[in-house]
Parts: sequence; C-alpha cells; structure tokens
Amino acid sequence: MSSSSRFLSVIGDILGRALSGRGGGGQQSRPRSRARLRVEGEGGQRDVDAGRMPGSETVRLDPARVGAVSVGYSPSRNAMPDSGEVIWTWVPYEENDGRGKDRPVLVIGRQSADRVYAVRMTSTRHDRDRDFILIGSGSWDSRGRESWVDIEQLYSVHHDGMRREASVLDSGRYGRVAQALISRYGWARL
Repeated sequence: MSSSSRFLSVIGDILGRALSGRGGGGQQSRPRSRARLRVEGEGGQRDVDAGRMPGSETVRLDPARVGAVSVGYSPSRNAMPDSGEVIWTWVPYEENDGRGKDRPVLVIGRQSADRVYAVRMTSTRHDRDRDFILIGSGSWDSRGRESWVDIEQLYSVHHDGMRREASVLDSGRYGRVAQALISRYGWARL
C-alpha cells in the first residue's frame, strides 16, 4: 500500500470513529472492519481491497487452457468493465504467494455475467518480445509512459474487483492486441 493510501486509510478511520461516536472516551467498542476508501476520479474509484477479496479476487489464468474466448470491442463508460477499456485492479504477482499490486489491465472479453477476461499492461519496455504488444501511451498512466500489453498474462477480473475505469483504448490499438490474441490462441472475434 502506498504511503498516500495508508494516510488516507488512517484519515478514513479517524473520521469514521468521529462520525459514529466511537471516538474514545473510555467506551468499549466492538472491533472495526477495515476502512473502505472511495476516491472520486474518472469513472470513480472503488474499495482499496477491490480485486483481493474472496469471491471477487482477480485470478490469473492460463490462456492456452481457457477454451473459447470471444474477443470483442464494446467500451461503455458505465462503471462496469467492458471490452476495449483499460481498468485498474489488484493483480497477483507471478509467484502467486498472496502478494500483488494495483495495475492497469486491458479488458478483452466477457467470461461470465460478473467476470471479464483482461490482459496485463506494463510500462516496462519490451521491444522485440513476441509476448508483448506496444500500445503507446494513454490516460491510464499519469506519467504518460508508453505501455505494452502482455498477451501471455490473462486474468479473470470480477466486476467488484475493478478499482476504476481508466480510459477507452481506441479501436485501432485494441484491434492489434485482439489480432495477436486470436492468432496465438485461436480465439474468436465478436
């Protein structure tokens, strides 16, 4: 958790206690659940634990074993993850040891009524690496850095695991990613 997130969490705890009348004064209080922080921004931001909680956690999948995936382009700025959108979610590290970090992913298709398929994005350079597609920069990166999509890292993201919608990737850049996925895995285009 970043220092600014920790700071905001502490402030949220203090305000929550003050507003609920549990500010101290020698009173016994029941254990509190973790503060839930909402920060408004483009598309709004959800709970800081989004993507980590059981049932709505972001899960890494083996793209060669998921079967038929329909890759489509249907962005809709509606606070729900849709194909063609860059969203932020908690993504587990490759070690799969419970650690991870908040990062952008590109939604590529629907898995179920409440889950979507997404591929990991990174600002680390991956020139000449066949598993990475350069998509350039966009509003998902506050520093304006170029980004690459890792077509080998597929995730199942629950709607409640989405922290925020960052932006819509234009259809041309999305089409390059979709074509690479379709060519590699034999998936269908919607």
